Amino acid sequence: MPEDVQMNDSEPQPAAPPPAAAPAAAAPALSTLHHLKEIASVIEAGSLSKEVRRISRAVRLTVALRRRLVARDVSAFLAFALPASSDAYARLIALLPKEDDTEMEVDAAAPATQISIKHGLPEIEIFCYLLVLIFLIDQKKYDEAKACAIASIARLKNLNRRTVDVLASRLYFYYSYVYELTNSLAEIRGNLLALHRMATLHRDELGQETLLNLLLRNYLHYNLYDQAEKLRSKAPRFEAHSNQQFCRYLFYLGKIRTIQLEYTDAKESLLQAARKAPTTARGFRIQCNKWAIIVRLLLGEIPERTVFMQKGMKKALTPYFELTNAVRVGDLELFRAVADKFASTFSADRTRNLIVRLRHNVIRTGLRNISISYSRISLADIAKKLRLDSENPVADAECIVAKAIRDGAIDATIDHANGWMVSKETGDVYSTNEPQIAFNSRIAFCLNMHNEAVKAMRFPPNSHKEKESAEKRRERLQQEEELAKHMAEEDDDDF
Repeated sequence: MPEDVQMNDSEPQPAAPPPAAAPAAAAPALSTLHHLKEIASVIEAGSLSKEVRRISRAVRLTVALRRRLVARDVSAFLAFALPASSDAYARLIALLPKEDDTEMEVDAAAPATQISIKHGLPEIEIFCYLLVLIFLIDQKKYDEAKACAIASIARLKNLNRRTVDVLASRLYFYYSYVYELTNSLAEIRGNLLALHRMATLHRDELGQETLLNLLLRNYLHYNLYDQAEKLRSKAPRFEAHSNQQFCRYLFYLGKIRTIQLEYTDAKESLLQAARKAPTTARGFRIQCNKWAIIVRLLLGEIPERTVFMQKGMKKALTPYFELTNAVRVGDLELFRAVADKFASTFSADRTRNLIVRLRHNVIRTGLRNISISYSRISLADIAKKLRLDSENPVADAECIVAKAIRDGAIDATIDHANGWMVSKETGDVYSTNEPQIAFNSRIAFCLNMHNEAVKAMRFPPNSHKEKESAEKRRERLQQEEELAKHMAEEDDDDF
């Protein structure tokens, strides 16, 4: 008996792991397909209740599952979500790679009885197109992805449902992305314009945002900045629906403004895009910071060191840190060395043409340092210190100094007879009225702010309380008169 009891107690211990181990072995395939079915049910609920937020949630869940997708699960989901006799099912299943894995297909079909959806919903069909397109792009099957994207766009043109807008915006993005990966963005420019027109007519504001950004990216990819600005200025603007799309718009706007020499507006757009971008979008934030650094240098500003030391960006911003150091010092030779050293990086970032513009800023900074250091210096020495390598460096130095004086960068004069630059003595600013004027303006600002705050704290007269006090005063006078009459009557009675 003791042995039997011991065997009975010990039997469940080895018997327990196999049931737990069996589901664990099949968990990856089962969980991925099961999650896809749950996403489909969320989309169905959003379609039937016309709640766009449910569709947005389904898209976010799909992005989370992106790395776990395999052809087996995608094909099983298509069989679950689409009727086998539909054109969409035949078209999409033909684009997926074939795999011989019958065991896992049988396992994947097990939970089909737990979740069921209604066939024939356009949202489910568009989601299937989106799922297959994402999977094909991740598998680097770009030809099949192009075919899927073209078919999905053709299907979208026949739909006008607000619950499809979120899925459509993602399809537009991947439609352009797959053509960008194959370096054939120019082929779809006309289609994107037609889709933007259609989204405008359908009042699909999210689609308009997405397509406008895709068109701007298309134009900027081929350096068509004038066409991009014309489109941007004439496209309808409204309150942003997607923070990601708004950040992209600000980034493209900053690039356009930079090329058009509108550096102040470009700086605001680029810095705002970098601040609004999510922390997970590290690549986008790096690009925003690169362009913002160049724009600030073109404005004559020197970015703080903390800009280059941001978490996860130090290595990517190293070329721009060395470039900023060269501009700050005003060393033209160091500037050339940095530009040549990181030429491939600047070309890949498409900032090489902007760096060429910085040469004038480097020369001006060096000239300002020379003007501060020397009260009088010859133009030949200026050319040597600036390391001008032209055929006639003295004449070039004279032109540079004259332009800097005209622009107000330095306070000096040119002695053409002797070939000198004579710097004017910098007097003591505290011996002038400038500090008094500055303090006066600050004091006036503070006093105005105080007066406005006091005015804002005043309350309007309360007429209701005034009426109440008048009534009380009248009642008090009446009571006093009655009391006086009563006292007079008592006096008469006493007599």
